[in-house]
Amino acid sequence: MDNNTRKVVVVGAGAVGAAYCYALAQSGLADHIALIDKNADLARGHVLDLRHGLPFLPSLTITDGALADYHDADLIVITAGAAQQPGQSRMHLLSQNAAIIRAIMADIQAQNSRAVIVIATNPVDVMAYAAIQVAGEMRGRIFGSGTVLDSARFRQMLSAHCAVDIQNVHAYILGEHGDSEFAAWSMTHIAGMPIDQYCPICDKCDDWHAERASIQQAVRDSAYHIIDYKGATNWAIGLALVRITRAILRDTRSVLTVSTLLEGEYGLNDVCLSVPCIVSAQGIQQVIVSQLPPDEHQALHHSADVLRDAIALIMP
Repeated sequence: MDNNTRKVVVVGAGAVGAAYCYALAQSGLADHIALIDKNADLARGHVLDLRHGLPFLPSLTITDGALADYHDADLIVITAGAAQQPGQSRMHLLSQNAAIIRAIMADIQAQNSRAVIVIATNPVDVMAYAAIQVAGEMRGRIFGSGTVLDSARFRQMLSAHCAVDIQNVHAYILGEHGDSEFAAWSMTHIAGMPIDQYCPICDKCDDWHAERASIQQAVRDSAYHIIDYKGATNWAIGLALVRITRAILRDTRSVLTVSTLLEGEYGLNDVCLSVPCIVSAQGIQQVIVSQLPPDEHQALHHSADVLRDAIALIMP
């Protein structure tokens, strides 16, 4: 990767794609952002609007993109797809968005792109699987945004509940980015202490077991509430995508819960879901396999079963 020409192609100029471009433009991570959408006027409008802010931004080129931009991209982020509507689960979007992802991946393949590809389209785990199936062998180079946002929501809620700086809270949501996701309490630490050791000295916890269940449910339901309130989630997922982008363009080897195709890790095969992974300039450098307690191991396998059933619905 040439750090002098860090080019990011964003596919989809809807709420998520626009929020990501806005946050990415301010981050200083990319030298060139190319925005592609089937609605060329929408992409062009966002590009012009962002260009007018260039005097306030790090040095940057912003263009409405074309298929040829895939060829020399360092990173391609796909946000295109039908949006989740109030009352819908992410799984309602399966067939329509799978067709969109396959078409985009075919275009990327036709341009001989070697970019890392991040899928943000929902249901993200199934869409990541569909993208990998089109591309073939490139599991580590293609992955979904997974539960990076869910894990951020989890950290924020724990931080607020415990009245502790969010930077001192380390916690992950694993499995599906959806209704079968779960909090990995065994991996949750505050002030360097496992959560089970921290809670007894925390003056904010009355009935910790009940509060655990409430926090986990609040994380799981967050998107539904936001969609009910304003029609879409966009700002936080845009920032989550910038976090993933930083790991790739700066080769930071960050541990993030992205959605990857498992090949025996955690006893699972042929399904994409979120587990801790080291993310670098090459994409997923390594899947981190930890010893989950029996209840979390079972929850991860349940999530995999839910996703396999969904994957079966989109297979030819």
